[in-house]
Amino acid sequence: MGTCCVGMDKFVTRSKRPARCPGQAGLSRKTREGAVEGRQQAYGGEQETKVAQGEDGSRLPEEFSQPIPWRKIEAEGLDCDYGLLFKTEEATELFNELEKEVEYFTADQAKVQVFGRSYSVPRKQATYGDEGLVYSFSGVRLLARPWTPTLENIRDAVTKATGHTFNFVLINRYKDGLDHIGEHCDEERELDPACPIASVSLGAARDFLFRHRRSRGGASGKDGPPPVKLELAHGSLLLMNAPTNTHWYHSLPVRKRCHAPRINLTFRRILRKL
Repeated sequence: MGTCCVGMDKFVTRSKRPARCPGQAGLSRKTREGAVEGRQQAYGGEQETKVAQGEDGSRLPEEFSQPIPWRKIEAEGLDCDYGLLFKTEEATELFNELEKEVEYFTADQAKVQVFGRSYSVPRKQATYGDEGLVYSFSGVRLLARPWTPTLENIRDAVTKATGHTFNFVLINRYKDGLDHIGEHCDEERELDPACPIASVSLGAARDFLFRHRRSRGGASGKDGPPPVKLELAHGSLLLMNAPTNTHWYHSLPVRKRCHAPRINLTFRRILRKL
């Protein structure tokens, strides 16, 4: 597993119960079936699979409630879970497939509005999801393209790992360490507040920084808790649970020594307008 690190004492991690199997998305059906058979043999024959329901009523196998060893990340108002969802070979295969499949925005859709001014984003972006979904942030409205096979596989693996269902994904591609994203919090109205944001990282490991609202901005921010820094590894999954985005901003800072690309997929559940 990649390093989960921080240089502050007020950062708490604790491991959850180890699970029985890693996610198998991105593999062929034959390979997945073989993996299931191997797990059954390892645990003494076939296991009865109980079925639970997700928030939207969909059926979720109970055996996937915690399929990866989770590390709990906690601070004041911060609640996240971190784990390795894909092994290195599988993560690399998924990265390569996404490089072929994903179509990134260009022209005005590749810009954001900040205080009435338009800026090009220092990375590539794309949105995919269920038909008709639109995501609005920073003055832009992005229509979801239909799911690709690889994105469906990753989405299903995240659902099996977390027990949450997702209908939308925002993709950011960072060509190297100069590409970045500034401090922000995901509090758009169309996001389902009952659903966490699931962030999958593929490619180069990059630092990910959380900063509390009270810790931002000069002297006025000195009374807040210290920042929390993680290194997001190739194939990892970071689950940002409520109320994290209410109290904490997050960013992917510039890292000039990083010369390799990274693809980040943040899976969300968007509420449809009635």
